[in-house]
This record gives sequence, C-alpha cells and structure tokens, in this order.
Amino acid sequence: MTVRASALTIFLCILFGANTVAIKLCLTGLGPFTAAGIRFVIAALAIYIWARLKKASLTLNRGQLGQMLILAAIFVVQLSCFYLGMGRTTASHGALISNVLPFIVLVLAHFFIPGDTITLQKGIGITLGFAGVLFLFLDEQDLAGELKKGDLIVLAAVILWSSSAVYAKRIISGYNVAQITLYPIVFGTPFFFAGAFLWDPQMIGDLTPTVVTSLLYQAIVSASFGFIAWNSLLQRFGATALHSFIFIMPLAGVLFGVLILGETITPHLAVSILCIVAGVIIVNLKRKKQPRPGS
Repeated sequence: MTVRASALTIFLCILFGANTVAIKLCLTGLGPFTAAGIRFVIAALAIYIWARLKKASLTLNRGQLGQMLILAAIFVVQLSCFYLGMGRTTASHGALISNVLPFIVLVLAHFFIPGDTITLQKGIGITLGFAGVLFLFLDEQDLAGELKKGDLIVLAAVILWSSSAVYAKRIISGYNVAQITLYPIVFGTPFFFAGAFLWDPQMIGDLTPTVVTSLLYQAIVSASFGFIAWNSLLQRFGATALHSFIFIMPLAGVLFGVLILGETITPHLAVSILCIVAGVIIVNLKRKKQPRPGS
C-alpha cells in the first residue's frame, strides 16, 4: 500500500471506531428504531447515487431477490439489537464487543465455508478476542445490571452480524458491491420505522445540534463515505492489506468514549482492550513463506 492509501485506511478505521459514540449521542434525542430508520434512509440514498455515478447494475433476478430478503431480515434484527443494546451500555463496551465480529466470522466460516479453516494462529487470536469480551462481563466495578443487559444485546447483534457476513461471503460472487449493500438496507428500513411507531417510547425528542450531527455522521460519514472509500481500497489493495489496520477501530472507539462521553477506563476494560487488539493483530498477521531448500 502507498503511504496515502495507508493514511486513508487508518483514518477510516478511526471513523468507524467513533461510530458507537455517535450512536450514543444520537440516542439522547431519538428513539433507537427511529434513529436506525433515518440513518439508513440517508445512507441508502447516498449509496444509490454512488452506484448510479459508477454505472453499477442494480438489477436482481428472482433467486437474488430471495437472498437479499434473507440478508434484510438478519439486517433488521441485528441493527435493532445493536441500537437497543447501545442505549443500555457504554460506547467503550459497544466498540470492543463490536470488534469481536472478525473472530465470530472465523468460527462460523470454519463450519460453513469450504476451505476456510481455523489455523493455530487464528485459534490463538480468536481465544484472545473472546477472552477480551469475558473480561468486560467480569468487570464488577463498571457492570451494573442495565449495562450487562446492554452488553449481552450488543453481543447478540454481533453474532447476527457475523452470520450475515458469512452468508454474504457465500453468495457474493453473484453480486456487485452496490447490490449486496443497498438492497438489505432498502428492504429492511421500513421495518425500523414500524418498530419506531410500535416500541420507541418517544420517536423524536430533543433534536439538538449534537443529535443531528451524530445522526448525519452515522449516515454519511460512516455508512456512506466510509463504505465507498473502504470498498474502493479493498478492490485496489485487497482484504489482507486493509485488515492489518483494523485493530485501530476498538482503540478509537474507547478513546472517543473517554474523551467525548467522559467514560472511565477500568482495569478490566484495559485488559479487554489489550486482548481484543492483540487477537485482531494475530489473526491478521501474515506469515512469511519459508524459502524452499536449495532455492
């Protein structure tokens, strides 16, 4: 990767890490289902405009329609759980639990994607990642009853997110990036507004500049610009190069939680950060090929 591309990747990882803080701020003035619905309406429009500019095909056949409906169903439940959980836990906990995603994907891929097996190196990384989450749940100093419920709901969301990622990986060869990203959002977003009407205690409360800014951040900076920039880098440099930077995401999430929301770093949280970051680095560490004898 060039220096410019590396700098952009680091910047994107910081932006993605800050997303949990943006969600926490947004939920101070919007109900969780309302916030999700508005966010993804804006994101869908931005991604659609980008797809049109790129002249990417958005046509689906009948078989693809069924697959997109499956992804949309997982998407709705996953994001509903994530927003509900973030309303009960801290941004730091949410950022760390979210970054267990690659570990769960590795475990599921071992069973459902042929040839994608867990090596010793990946096993060590996965163990460290799950140990990091375990330390969060053992933190008696920072873990009140409501916070523990929030962490469990976010963890359920991440498990669903991982299932969606593995399913998408199995079918992605038949789609372009715009299709497989846009349609789950389009099909799923109306259900967020239905959930808002039925279950949000207050759909729209105090629309302060902070609430509006954090909502636009999630929709435009994270879900739209972030998606477009990340996938552009992915197409040019490949997953291995980009994934070597993703340990920055949990670090950024915790840092912004401390700086912006005034959250505290407990000893258990510090150990959790170390375990999850180390696990991500180990999983994505590319081993050098040994030279053949006599070469």
